[in-house]
Amino acid sequence: MKIAIIAGQFPVLSETFILNQITGLIARGHEVDIYASQPNDCSKIHPDVEKYQLLKRTYYIPSIPGNYFLRLVKALVLLLFNFHKAPLVLLRSLNFFKYGEKAYSLKFLYLAIPFLKPKTYDIIHSQFGVFGLDSVVMRDIGIIKGKLITSFRGFDISRYIQEHGEDIYNPLFAEGDFFLTNCEFFRQRAIKLGCDANKIVVHGSGIDCSQFPFKPRHLQPDGKIRIATTGRLVEKKGIEYAIRAIAKVVKNYPNIEFNIIGDGELKEHLQQIIQELDVAEQVKLAGWKNQPEIIEIIDKTHIFIAPSITAKDGNQDAPVNTLKEAMAMGLPVIGTLHGGIPELVKDGISGFLVPERDADAISEKLSYFIEHPEVWEQMGSAGRIYVESHYNLNKLNDELVEIYRQVATNNLQNNHQLSNTLVNPKYAN
Repeated sequence: MKIAIIAGQFPVLSETFILNQITGLIARGHEVDIYASQPNDCSKIHPDVEKYQLLKRTYYIPSIPGNYFLRLVKALVLLLFNFHKAPLVLLRSLNFFKYGEKAYSLKFLYLAIPFLKPKTYDIIHSQFGVFGLDSVVMRDIGIIKGKLITSFRGFDISRYIQEHGEDIYNPLFAEGDFFLTNCEFFRQRAIKLGCDANKIVVHGSGIDCSQFPFKPRHLQPDGKIRIATTGRLVEKKGIEYAIRAIAKVVKNYPNIEFNIIGDGELKEHLQQIIQELDVAEQVKLAGWKNQPEIIEIIDKTHIFIAPSITAKDGNQDAPVNTLKEAMAMGLPVIGTLHGGIPELVKDGISGFLVPERDADAISEKLSYFIEHPEVWEQMGSAGRIYVESHYNLNKLNDELVEIYRQVATNNLQNNHQLSNTLVNPKYAN
């Protein structure tokens, strides 16, 4: 099959779930093109980007200046050099009467540039609902053809709704051919917003468990308890509450090391909290790491925390891949009663679930783990088994190909059967 992947920025380390799907499709013999914006920082990239030569498959959308005058000047230059290639396409992208504000903003003109030679695909897969909305217009303009599948993954079905209203996806629900979510929590939200329940299924983000070696966790001779969390330093990751929990725990158990892997807008704020709580010796902001570097840190870790919260802007998490990776490696975990995380962590079996924004609860569970290292191996084993059975990347990529095939060949009337019979419930969490 010929497949177009529509993404935000590519490649970025925080979206390995998209990379895993792309490489899985290529490994299965399918032709994949990627359309995205170029990231600001490509100093660290996943090894698979080079292994599969994905940059040669990537078509970049020109950056859109924030200043409208500069945006207009750049648009005129783009028109001057490209108008002869596809005049009708470029004129349609400027249809202010039909596309309103987004046409006035010149967004669709910029989006059209990589598609000036209209292309036909079996499947157009928009990664995140916001790009699904763009893809509807791109099909309408005539710059791309194919069945449109949209994945809802997190901010697009939480924060974006709060910002733009509950009817924002009405055009996408009407024109899209099929929809995926990465957890049942977001599937139910999409249905509530107006998505046809017969056109949407849960398709989890898989991981390659062979890349995350399992190891039973035991207390080491030096007695140090190594704890970690991985994620962007943004509000919804709730990392502040993990730091505050550590500050409580170190009063009784000072031999702790807490590594926070990631970077983001809250870095300075979190560093200030670390200083104020006087835990700089125990808590380290490790910065961005690529996957081999993360695996190296997690391999030496005993306990993993995923303290996600609902941000003030409404942003929420699905069952995050970094949490799956830690569980696959045998770490007992502490997660929150948030978004799709309870679909991944089974309370009291593979770890513990605590309320959002509750540093005391995180502290209590950390203290329990420290006092009962004998439960680490049992909980870690339960987590590995669950991730292997529910988030097996190869099986999920096989499932994705089957979804593509049925959507590409079936008419809409048959999608009821697709939604009811395609997804193996064992892997649909």
